[in-house]
Amino acid sequence: MPSIRRISDFKPLFTNLAQTSHFQVSFGQLPPPLRKYLEKKGVGARFIAEDVGLLCYSASLPTTQFATAEITGNFMGVKERFAHTRMFDQITLEFYVDKNYKTIKFLEHWMEFISSGNDNKGVSKTKLNYSYRMQYPDDYKGSAKIIKFERDYQNELEYNFLNLFPLAMSSIAVSYNSSDKLTASASFSYERYVAGRISSLDTQKYQDNNNDPTKNPNNSIDGAKNFKSIYF
Repeated sequence: MPSIRRISDFKPLFTNLAQTSHFQVSFGQLPPPLRKYLEKKGVGARFIAEDVGLLCYSASLPTTQFATAEITGNFMGVKERFAHTRMFDQITLEFYVDKNYKTIKFLEHWMEFISSGNDNKGVSKTKLNYSYRMQYPDDYKGSAKIIKFERDYQNELEYNFLNLFPLAMSSIAVSYNSSDKLTASASFSYERYVAGRISSLDTQKYQDNNNDPTKNPNNSIDGAKNFKSIYF
């Protein structure tokens, strides 16, 4: 039988729900060959580190799933399922395009660099005999993070993406109809993500990977209080 609840019992819960419109995207340090290539296209390190993340108006928090195998025989008449591989889904980021088109250049030339392994052979891309060869992954895979927070800035949730690169760009529509903001979107592939902070300082403070610093097993109750007073 369900218990009888008063509105005052659950009102504090439903008046403190997280909102979708407060988040921040930022790209980490890209490999030197890729940075040099983007610099030639007019996309500097400052734009990558600061501006392009601010121009991202829509993102998706990552999801994951397990590939499984079914086994029969351990128990008569029972089919068991075991996880053997963790799989990470792609994420899609949507950006406003600035008047200098650096947003498009950032995505377009990042993808162009990935397939530019033959550029040093002196064959122009306009020639019919030009062929594509992929760069080494270490030269084009970077990192990024999405920070989800609330408007009071009291709580946040951080996702860090490792070995990330653009996998596909969506077509960009232009039209003579009434003007609207130009946008560009791309899906990104990555090897894995880490839920929570990952910096060495956060590890030292025991607040990496969504750890609660007050639950640090290396500190006693008094030590945890002192630990909290030092860093917070």
